[in-house]
Amino acid sequence: MSSGHHSLSHSNTDDGIASGDGRLGSALVRVFALLSRDALKRQRPLMALAVIVTLIAKVFAVASPVFFGDAVNIVAANAAKSGAGALVMLLALWAISRVLASALPQLRTMFFAPVSQEAQRLIAVEAFDHASHLSLQFHLTRRAGALNRIIERGAAAIDFLLRFLVFNIVPTLIELAMAAALLAVRYGVSIALLAVATVAVYAGFTFWVTELRVKQRREMNETDSELRASIMDSLGNFETVKAFAAEDRETRRFSDNLGRYNQKYIAVVRSLSFLNAGQEVVMTSGLFAVAMVAGFGALSGKLAVGDMAAVVLILMNIFRPLNILGFAWREIKQGAVDLEKLDGLMKMQSKVADAPDAESLVIDGGQVQFEHVAFTHEGRNNGLNDISFEVEAGSRIGIAGPSGAGKSTILRLLFRFYDPDRGRILIDGQDLRDVTQKSLREALALVPQDVALFNDTLRANIAYAIPEANDAQIMEVAQRAHLGDFINALPMGLDTRVGERGLKLSGGEKQRVGIARAIMKDPAILVLDEATSSLDSETEREVQDALNEAAQGRTTITIAHRLSTIADADQIIVVDQGRIAESGTHNELLARNGLYARMWQRQAENIDAA
Repeated sequence: MSSGHHSLSHSNTDDGIASGDGRLGSALVRVFALLSRDALKRQRPLMALAVIVTLIAKVFAVASPVFFGDAVNIVAANAAKSGAGALVMLLALWAISRVLASALPQLRTMFFAPVSQEAQRLIAVEAFDHASHLSLQFHLTRRAGALNRIIERGAAAIDFLLRFLVFNIVPTLIELAMAAALLAVRYGVSIALLAVATVAVYAGFTFWVTELRVKQRREMNETDSELRASIMDSLGNFETVKAFAAEDRETRRFSDNLGRYNQKYIAVVRSLSFLNAGQEVVMTSGLFAVAMVAGFGALSGKLAVGDMAAVVLILMNIFRPLNILGFAWREIKQGAVDLEKLDGLMKMQSKVADAPDAESLVIDGGQVQFEHVAFTHEGRNNGLNDISFEVEAGSRIGIAGPSGAGKSTILRLLFRFYDPDRGRILIDGQDLRDVTQKSLREALALVPQDVALFNDTLRANIAYAIPEANDAQIMEVAQRAHLGDFINALPMGLDTRVGERGLKLSGGEKQRVGIARAIMKDPAILVLDEATSSLDSETEREVQDALNEAAQGRTTITIAHRLSTIADADQIIVVDQGRIAESGTHNELLARNGLYARMWQRQAENIDAA
């Protein structure tokens, strides 16, 4: 019967199944276009073998009942002596045909598995690469889990469409045509028409019920997506959950979401049971009708006794691959939807793209210029307005200002995560829009306020910019980041795993790993985004020493929450409400008694009060 497996790990879409021949047609075009690629050229002999083996298996599936029916005819004729050899031969042919009809598809799977896996790998890698190169705004507005599911489902759809269309649906139609021709020629046109009519009713009923189940599946999948999202949110923010003693509340939320999912799942299971029962009724009715016609034919002498057995076995063989027709039809359509979603992802264009004639950035010291830069984030009214400043090569500049003033936006524009609405940004006289993003970001290194580490070893995290770096090079930059003694004291040294996002390390240790990673990159321009604001005073001094070491000999731009970290900068820019309110050295700004001086006084009072 039509099988259907639904679980938390096997849902399909976020926004349901949509039908449409055009969508399915475009999916098929996409699948066969993928198979025609040069990258799969080496796999084409295996594809051909898989198709040939499948067709041969169908020939044996149709032939085996005939051999069995002829053997029954010999027994019925009671030809004990003259028919013994023929009986043995026919039963042997019947057994061999059955074995080959079942075994050859397994051989087909062996041939096609490398093709399927390589096709999935190609499509998944292309999608991952394309998504990775989309702009920061794209990633900020989409859940990583949902994006991953689009890629996973699109790649899996390739495999499913190939297996079910090429090796199930189409071969089954070929088997039906061969069986109908055989029935008509050997056993009578009426039996062939009954068989075809039974299959048609079976398929029609299956498609009808499957379409009715589409809405149920859509609702179940939407509920499943909500359940997954709540799980990821809760487990991904477990520190916050524990800090607010909200474990019980999160458990209730999980229970409520799981309860809603279970209700939708039950409805899907019940409709599946109805589909299976209906298929059984149609199939048995067809078998009964064919058996009756063949039986009366045998009684009238038009057919032999074995012919009755043969026609029933032929029809049963046809029904066997049709048992999963409902599941296959739904999943084929779902595969078309998944491919459409993947195509939608692949058609997305980055809002920040390299110019067609973009060249690599050429560093000549690392001078940075902002010229009348204006920028506003999507959905916001305020942003940067007419920002202009210059950072001389090799100098240190500090950027200060109240929260939300636009400090971090300046850095994101420098990295060209966004393009300014007006004005331009230059490095050594080169407009960032005229150079490749890769060469730009290779010249920059960032140490953020919260360093995000990969769930890997200290070695892999420090050497992320230069993966081929040896241990001596890694330990050298670790020493410069004041991390050497910490690593040497660890039982596993550089092989120590840091945990999810570096949660096994303290705040200061994470910051120093981030600094070591930046030093390893050896950038022309070092960017520090409030790199010590979340640390205690003692740890801040240690990290600040490491930052001073990292800043030696390179242009350094520092966003500071604690103004003491930029007091010795060559220039300080104070940003307020998206504009440069004032600029100068630390002493000059204090003497002006403006915003910077007030911020400095406030911090000094807080330190004294503490």
